[in-house]
Amino acid sequence: MTGYGRAEAEFCNKKISIEIKSLNSKQFDLNLRMPLTYRDKEVEIRNKLLPIVERGKIDFTLIVDSFDKLPPTNKINRSIVEGYCNEIKEIARNLNIKEPDDWFSILLRLPEAIRTESVELDEEEWTTICKTMEEAIKSFIQFRVQEGNMLERVFVEKIQNILLLSKEVEKYESDRIEKIKTRIQESFCKLEIGYDENRFEQELIYYIDRLDVSEEKARLGNHLNYFSETMRNEKSQGRKLGFILQEIGREINTLGSKSNHADMQKIVVQMKDELEQMKEQILNVL
Repeated sequence: MTGYGRAEAEFCNKKISIEIKSLNSKQFDLNLRMPLTYRDKEVEIRNKLLPIVERGKIDFTLIVDSFDKLPPTNKINRSIVEGYCNEIKEIARNLNIKEPDDWFSILLRLPEAIRTESVELDEEEWTTICKTMEEAIKSFIQFRVQEGNMLERVFVEKIQNILLLSKEVEKYESDRIEKIKTRIQESFCKLEIGYDENRFEQELIYYIDRLDVSEEKARLGNHLNYFSETMRNEKSQGRKLGFILQEIGREINTLGSKSNHADMQKIVVQMKDELEQMKEQILNVL
């Protein structure tokens, strides 16, 4: 969900700059930075960005610089300041206290001592701003597309790696069963305990069945294929892909708990490493 877009334009004696940044977030969180003159356009800006950005922490910055030296829009309200000054002097005389030394700074901090002259928004200027915003949005989308293509390559590589690792498990399964059988027989021999061969075979089959990972491998393969299909065919499925990764993680963890074999556990660790790298990147998907 990270993205960046910027565009500039000129209107009469002004330079217009618009910048859009986005970071990962579960919701649409818009932070606007722009002159007070354009504050009444906040809803319009939000409505333009929401369908495109969808979700994320968005910083939208609008800067309008004038090439000419314009008079300040903030002015001192003389009548108000004079009234404050007279009242303070009268209070000081009545209470027999010293008048303040720094008159000016005190008076300017009082309510309504400074008035702000409103500047009406030029509709032609706003039209130029809207066009500039569209250009910034295009740049923003292009940035996201490039990052999305990079993420797709990463996910395809990681999915393929996990699939290959899951196939490597097969070559250790028969060896694992023989080792388990031999270990149990050796334990009986050490204890010098007699046992029924038929009963031993039945218990061994039950024990080995509990360690069988065929279902886990099948579900893991299905989850990996489902992840790939969702990534290719559906739009804005970042949350869904995250849920699929959780299911993939469950199957990998079950494989690890059932492995009971050093080499198989090494493979499981490698699969977990690939999965964690995917989890880190899935936050950047819409």
